[in-house]
Amino acid sequence: MNGKKSYNTRPRDRILKSISSFETAHFTVSDVVARLREEGQTVGKATVYRTVERMAEDGELRKYIVDGTTAACYQRVEGNSGASCREHFHLKCEKCGRLIHAECEELRKIVSHMKEEHRFLIDSSKTVFYGLCEDCAGEEELSAGEKNKNAPAK
Repeated sequence: MNGKKSYNTRPRDRILKSISSFETAHFTVSDVVARLREEGQTVGKATVYRTVERMAEDGELRKYIVDGTTAACYQRVEGNSGASCREHFHLKCEKCGRLIHAECEELRKIVSHMKEEHRFLIDSSKTVFYGLCEDCAGEEELSAGEKNKNAPAK
């Protein structure tokens, strides 16, 4: 805690309820505002911003500033989700803004290689690969990428 007193107000309660309803791991202030509007709630964007910032300061949310040009993403810290988020990389879709967790053996090999060969420890939670998610890239582009990968080198 940062020593600031946290008040349980009706808007804060609405925001907390909205945040807990997200199915995805990451969300933005705009996502929360949109969800509240869908539910017929009237809470100002500034109030939502102050609330999620306070929650991040207090350790209830984890804040990601991915590229400095898009809105910060937040993640609930429940159980050990905050700790486990340090153990994988993130993929950021440059079209829709989605932040995706990436866990696989190949990425773990990169971390190990950097440590063993370059004596460098990677903070996976701050490592982000940029590109297009499957939905935004479309099947054609992903399929074309696979065909190009398998094509003989010239």
